[in-house]
Amino acid sequence: MLVRLLIKNLFSFGELTEFNMLPGRSNRLSNHILKAGNLELLKLNAIYGANGAGKSKLIQALELLKNFVVKGAMPIEFITETFKFVEDSRLHNVYLGVEFIKNGNPLFYGLTINQGIIVEEELLISGLDKKEDKVIFRRTDKVEQGALDIYFHDDILSNAEAALFPAFLKNELLQRNQPVLFYMKNRQSPVFHFCRTAAEWFEQDLVTLLPDSKSSTTGLLFSSKIIFDFAVEIMRSFNTGIDNITLETIPAEEYFGQDDKHLINVFSSQLKATSRRWKIIDENKIDSVFTIENDKAVVKKVAFFHKEDKGKIKFELSQESDGTKRLFDYIPVLFSLLYFDTVFFIDEIERSIHPLLIKELIKKFSLDPKTKGQLIFSTHESNLLDQDQFRPDEIWFAEKNKQGATDLFPLSDFKEHHTIDIRKGYLTGRYGAIPFLSNLKDLNWDKYAETD
Repeated sequence: MLVRLLIKNLFSFGELTEFNMLPGRSNRLSNHILKAGNLELLKLNAIYGANGAGKSKLIQALELLKNFVVKGAMPIEFITETFKFVEDSRLHNVYLGVEFIKNGNPLFYGLTINQGIIVEEELLISGLDKKEDKVIFRRTDKVEQGALDIYFHDDILSNAEAALFPAFLKNELLQRNQPVLFYMKNRQSPVFHFCRTAAEWFEQDLVTLLPDSKSSTTGLLFSSKIIFDFAVEIMRSFNTGIDNITLETIPAEEYFGQDDKHLINVFSSQLKATSRRWKIIDENKIDSVFTIENDKAVVKKVAFFHKEDKGKIKFELSQESDGTKRLFDYIPVLFSLLYFDTVFFIDEIERSIHPLLIKELIKKFSLDPKTKGQLIFSTHESNLLDQDQFRPDEIWFAEKNKQGATDLFPLSDFKEHHTIDIRKGYLTGRYGAIPFLSNLKDLNWDKYAETD
């Protein structure tokens, strides 16, 4: 579960800026409180702001950090997308820090980058501001000269076998633009437990969905009958006209044809090298997955059936509306939020979806006391601003300050009574974070019209 996110000198974030899931003093909607040992965290958060205010950049920054930890390749944005309203900002440190809890372990991971070089990286057992943090590892470096140094906790260095790895990592494996945490996910020794836990949180428990993100729904439908049945019920409830979902089995030779027949061996080898049962064939065509079934290579392809007066008519995913595709993408989100303590960040959650439908979806999650995950999203949809569905500490605003930097602040800063119409207050500018529209009144666009 996410506790807080810190960001500095990246995109529109200048000085150190914090977003967190810590509850305020409100006693309303007590079912929104998730327990993590002695710590309480919120399960829901909506981020509002004008276009260009920075709410999407917050999610993009987190996605870049996740990909960096999982794949080990330095995102170019960490070098080129520093805060542009400060002179020579590329020469200043970029900082990203995430505090989170996994399996009851409170951890903090911080990363400082300067001109594409990791000048500091640390993993801590967090004291959660109540007791002293414990350093699991800390890596330091200097941009001007190669001064790479890595410190690991004595629990690791005192283990004869595990103690060999830090020196090997420093001298043979690690590049100056690669995170230590990237190399931690496969460390099997028990003394690397916290390192492995942190790496797994980024890879498995943190999910970011941008407007153009593609889902793995098809593969999950194939993997689990429970998820399949869940998907059928959800898509029926969305009132999209879909009556049923099927997974067609197509022989791999027939699907790929002679021209791409070699891909069968490629995909088969990739599956054998991992523990996964399936593989998406094309990131731009997510309705089909490759798998091995009864020792034969096959493709599972999703199809939708709409019930009409003349019977059922089959549709492929590509033939469905953008809204239906987006809802299909949300099936893993909804399932995971119910059963796992996964953290979902969704940018523009309402994209292509009717306002009433997205409001009902959020309402169902809000009022359900059994959900386990955290849902955090950016949105422009003012109809969601309802104090019967959100606590005041679960609504945050993004706004540019006079220096051109993004400020983040919660509705709870305004100490509104729970009977106040916060939607009306937001649209009238009571909380800021809305477009400044006065200049549009003076816009004389007729002068650009063609004249004879």
